[in-house]
Amino acid sequence: MNERTRHRGPDGVGAYVGSGVSLGHNRLAIIDLSARGAQPMWNADKTVCIIFNGEIYNFKDLKLNIKDDFAWTSETDTEVVLHGYEKWGKDIVKRLNGMFAFAIFDARDGSLLLARDPAGIKPLYYFNDGKRFIFSSEIKALFTHDIPREDDLDAFNLFMRLLYVPAPRTGFKNIWKILPGHTLTVKKGKVIDEQVWSVTDFSDLASYDEARDQVLKLAKDAVRRQLVSDRPVGVFLSGGVDSTAVLGMIREVAPYVTKTYSVGFNVAVQSEKFNADFELARQTAKHYDTDHHELVIGAKDLRDNLDQIAYHMDEPNANATAGAIMLLAREAKKDVAVVLGGDGGDELFGGYPRYQASRVIDRWQRTPMLFRRPIELLVTLLGRGDQVEQLRTKSGFERALAFLAQKERDVAAIMCTEMNQRPVSEHCDTVQYRSGDITKDFMDFDRQSWLVDESLLRTDKMTMSAGLEARVPILDVSLIELAARIPTKWKISGRVGKVIWRDAMAPYLPPHLTGEPKRGFFSPIAKWLREDLHDPARDILASADDRLFNRTGLLKMFDDHVSGKKYNANLIWAAVMWQLWWNNVK
Repeated sequence: MNERTRHRGPDGVGAYVGSGVSLGHNRLAIIDLSARGAQPMWNADKTVCIIFNGEIYNFKDLKLNIKDDFAWTSETDTEVVLHGYEKWGKDIVKRLNGMFAFAIFDARDGSLLLARDPAGIKPLYYFNDGKRFIFSSEIKALFTHDIPREDDLDAFNLFMRLLYVPAPRTGFKNIWKILPGHTLTVKKGKVIDEQVWSVTDFSDLASYDEARDQVLKLAKDAVRRQLVSDRPVGVFLSGGVDSTAVLGMIREVAPYVTKTYSVGFNVAVQSEKFNADFELARQTAKHYDTDHHELVIGAKDLRDNLDQIAYHMDEPNANATAGAIMLLAREAKKDVAVVLGGDGGDELFGGYPRYQASRVIDRWQRTPMLFRRPIELLVTLLGRGDQVEQLRTKSGFERALAFLAQKERDVAAIMCTEMNQRPVSEHCDTVQYRSGDITKDFMDFDRQSWLVDESLLRTDKMTMSAGLEARVPILDVSLIELAARIPTKWKISGRVGKVIWRDAMAPYLPPHLTGEPKRGFFSPIAKWLREDLHDPARDILASADDRLFNRTGLLKMFDDHVSGKKYNANLIWAAVMWQLWWNNVK
């Protein structure tokens, strides 16, 4: 298992094998680089042991509370969690500010405690057949044991609609993800799942000015905390508002952090959307006088790394930017061990256009039916019945599907009929809708599902494939909880999103970003499928699992895309990545 996950921790390896339990660890040394930080780490009397992935940003404050209670052997955050467990038991999890996945073995009662951070930044998987409980930061390590390797039909159906697999599923049957903010306690053959953190207060704040000032304060506090490191730190700079704001705050509180990294794409027209943010990042780096590193990749770079992308992703993921992140991580690792990025700003503060559209739907549904019915009829007669359906979507998962899901007729065209089972909302019963504001619920759905299981998973797996730690200060728990209380009208105004966030971050946004639209991070995958990726993609589709896929439909969809008859890049790439995932993760 350690060998399979060595890329996550190239700085050291350790293991403990005892009666009924074995624990392994690969170390990425960030805090206290000495051998004293090696894991598994035991307490003084060898009764409690921890293996830990991630960073605890408030570990020094926690240590002050218990420094006189223990004989300390290192300066690591790992030891603080270990002794914190001795002091507070599993309540230590509620006191931690950080990103983490850890396991604590308590030899006194034979129990095992697993915990995952509230934002879901660090992954944690497990298999349990009642006889064996096996866990790891990556699925591929589980398969070093003799466990069944079966695809999960429900996960497959969800993936083909959403382009990612929502928790607790993974793509494999009987291999599960621990949910963010949850612990699992394994004791005497029983497994107890407990939620120890969630957003509970969605009540709207009363003062815009106070909320804006609090956003700024908490963001700066988070950035300051997350700069703790005994290894060099850099910044992933996309050119958008969020990573720019993070860089601006870093340059204010830690001017010694100078290295920034951006990735662009080798496409014929450099001004296209694929490189617009890349160009802005260059200007931002110049504005902040950073040591800026640029990586430009082409279709060949992606083609040469397809198997590695799927292998390291560990779960099916159809986002074609994964390869760019993996290659940028390799480049950054030459200089730094830690990077900070701008993930989470869109979900917390209403940055995606779908939230703006959702607000329009909310207003539409408050319009008296007398006025709505004739307009809906006219739109339907004009052949835009799909828009009418979208206007009628209610709340929760139905609203999310309206914007995030692939069209059913397209999905049906490439799946075997007997395998095509339209998913229902119960698959996301782990996602909670409690604000009373449908669009606010939509944003929180994304934070709990899309952000965790697609975006953060992609960032973690691709950066850790190079042994690079990625931190996300905007997803500090304090900011998540504050954002839940900010009224939607302060986040979204007409077609403009992240209003209060932009306002709070104004001191850090250079003039060249003024008026720039939200673009997102796109790759030229649609173009590349018609060009340099054509042959490998077609070969993969032609050999796709015919238990699940209708190969004839797949190849027709591919040919229609290549000829320009219809844009089909999302589903084509989803089918390619599902097949590559199945071929490589074992």
